[in-house]
Amino acid sequence: MNQKVNAAPGFAQLFTPKLITVLREGYGAAQLRADAVAGLTVAIVALPLSMAIAIASGGTPAQGLYTAIVGGFLVSLLGGSRYQVGGPAGAFIVLIAGIAAQHGMSGLILATFMSGMMLLAIGLLRLGTFIKFIPFPVTVGFTAGIAVIIFTSQLKEIFGLALENEPGALIEKIPALWQVRDTVTPAAMGVALGTIAVIVGLKRLRPHWPGMLIAVALAAIFIAVTGANVATIGSQFGGIPSTLPAPALPEFSPDKVKALLPGAMSLTLLGAIESLLSAVVADGMTGRRHRSNCELVAQGVANMGSALFGGICVTGTIARTATNVRSGAHGPVAGMLHSVFLLGFMLVAAPLASYIPLAALAGVLAVVAWNMIEKPAIAILLRSGWGETAVLAVTFLLTIFRDLTEAIVVGLALGSVLFIQRMSQAVGVEALVGADLADSDQPRADQPQVRDVMVYRISGALFFGATASIGSVLDRIQDGLQVLVVDFSAVPFLDSTGANMIEGLAHKAQRRGIDLWLTGASRDIRRVLLRHGLRRPLAHYAPTVEEALRRHNRP
Repeated sequence: MNQKVNAAPGFAQLFTPKLITVLREGYGAAQLRADAVAGLTVAIVALPLSMAIAIASGGTPAQGLYTAIVGGFLVSLLGGSRYQVGGPAGAFIVLIAGIAAQHGMSGLILATFMSGMMLLAIGLLRLGTFIKFIPFPVTVGFTAGIAVIIFTSQLKEIFGLALENEPGALIEKIPALWQVRDTVTPAAMGVALGTIAVIVGLKRLRPHWPGMLIAVALAAIFIAVTGANVATIGSQFGGIPSTLPAPALPEFSPDKVKALLPGAMSLTLLGAIESLLSAVVADGMTGRRHRSNCELVAQGVANMGSALFGGICVTGTIARTATNVRSGAHGPVAGMLHSVFLLGFMLVAAPLASYIPLAALAGVLAVVAWNMIEKPAIAILLRSGWGETAVLAVTFLLTIFRDLTEAIVVGLALGSVLFIQRMSQAVGVEALVGADLADSDQPRADQPQVRDVMVYRISGALFFGATASIGSVLDRIQDGLQVLVVDFSAVPFLDSTGANMIEGLAHKAQRRGIDLWLTGASRDIRRVLLRHGLRRPLAHYAPTVEEALRRHNRP
């Protein structure tokens, strides 16, 4: 009985959440204990980070917690990765701040909801595989560019500068900050630098301790004891609420949706890339495999859920996901518990958050920005050649000085052109005339007459990028030929441009009375050739060059 081996996976296989898979495997007290420890560890990391990212994005610290609680819970509940932890991410700061500045907080919440709908659609349409086709230099370049923007956005709080309307663009921001350099607050600068020093020091001396939380807590204690004149969450935002708000749909109107569409698409693109990269990192650390389309569906639902509670964009975060894995998480329950622990913090310790200085959160983001820059990867790419260096540099500079979406699109286009150029150089053609064939190691018995034969052996993918160079060789048909053989045995792929070139060669051979034989073509390649009209009498097919010559010489 024939069995279908390469059947396409069904809907259930693609979209069953990993939580269901883990529960089916068996889940008991030991697994719950491991997930609880990991969830608490991740919550300790996520607590200061979520508030800091929300503030840097133009929101409130409460919005960062709403995002981590609601969005993070839904990502783990519905996601296609065992270990993915969702929440607000530093990579979104630039986009979110720009949307909030242009359309207000209500516009940002609507854009987040729209982005969730788009991510849901991308996942259901099974386009997650294509999202991962982003060249490595592009991801490294835009991540480094975002890191630079995040760091410069925190300079005001790090130095305690008095600047009312801080420009968003980097070129305008630096001169504006320089003009108010006389307003530096030594206490704020001391708190920020002290926070950075504690985080870096604990990472070296006690790497398993929650350095960010300890640093922020020490800064808050310092402010509470000394009463230093430094802006805090309490003085800036009035503290954080102790409960989640009631869910509500974002303000909606056709004109608003139209205006927010470009921003929502940017959030969707970055969210898909960031979440799938994070899932891939988790796979590499654990040997597991995530379900990319299921993960995008979960990200979509999580973003819509976050928007309903007034939160900002949600995505899978590499730092929190890696922390989850290292802490011994067993499955998605750890990510769900991380959200529960954050909710518990809001219910119990919300008043204490009022003492947290903004300079300390700025110090946290400064460390995050430094860690975002993939220094070893940049060094490797700079040594890899001019192509990778150009893609990296262009993406990095466009991210800083233009727009993140433009940087990704241009970087992807440049990387694609580089790939096409290299692939075209990898395609070769070898021409064998009659004398070359006669001198080959073929058996002498039944040897066909080859004096009037030319054979072209093509190697590599014959696609639009290689047709110009290959076509110029194939067109050199010598006078007096009777047989022209084009061997495809070393061609793994043929596109319509390459087939069109072979069709032109066939018509040229037909006009000159030359028999064209196409040999070694796989079933897929032969299908493309036939689709372009390459059939008898225009062309003949044979499995090998030798068989083609025998058939031609057969009386």
